[in-house]
Amino acid sequence: MTGAPRVVIADDQALVRTGFGMILTADGIDVVAEAADGEEAVAAVERTRPDLVLMDIRMPGLDGLEATRRILSGAIPDPPRVLILTTYDLDRYVYAALIAGATGFLLKDVTPEHLVAAVRLASTGDGLLAPAITRRLVERFVTQDTATAALHRDLAVLTPRERQVLQCLGTGLSNAELAARFALSEATVKTHVARILSKLRLRDRAQAVVVAYETGLVTPGGDTTGTAGGLHSQE
Repeated sequence: MTGAPRVVIADDQALVRTGFGMILTADGIDVVAEAADGEEAVAAVERTRPDLVLMDIRMPGLDGLEATRRILSGAIPDPPRVLILTTYDLDRYVYAALIAGATGFLLKDVTPEHLVAAVRLASTGDGLLAPAITRRLVERFVTQDTATAALHRDLAVLTPRERQVLQCLGTGLSNAELAARFALSEATVKTHVARILSKLRLRDRAQAVVVAYETGLVTPGGDTTGTAGGLHSQE
């Protein structure tokens, strides 16, 4: 994506839509449409083809979770990224949205500065929003039952190094932190992450965190500090 991101805001509260729209517009971000429910959100995406949707979970009629599933199901060519809006971070519906393909989530009491930064970051797909909170969310609701895990993937397609990167990525490490952990350049780390997402058919890092837990590569409350320690490479 080049230039300012184009955004759709979907929330059943007019004040939220207006407030967020004013904040984003003031920072040069183009709010191309607003929606009061999931049906309107899907229609707005089909009509305007935005880069990002700010999606409330609880809306009348078609809720934000089902709207997210429809937008990211593959029926819409080159779908936008979806950033979930929620009032409660440890929410099963937010976890389900991550599984459906949402890039991350924001609390509705977010500061204007954080809102703008999150929209710009999520639009690029570079990085996982609020990694510590996302990890807590995944740890609460994750299942390692491979028969029901919605994002279960066969990790055998990954190289040993890619498995190590995925394991650390699952704890919420940034590219810079991954580079420091493995003594690699950030460019090499980005290549590893891109290959992991491609091989496991994942949209972004948020889904990679879910996969790391659902496959048991990372365990709730676990720590991979010692696992990757001392593993240096010139890759």
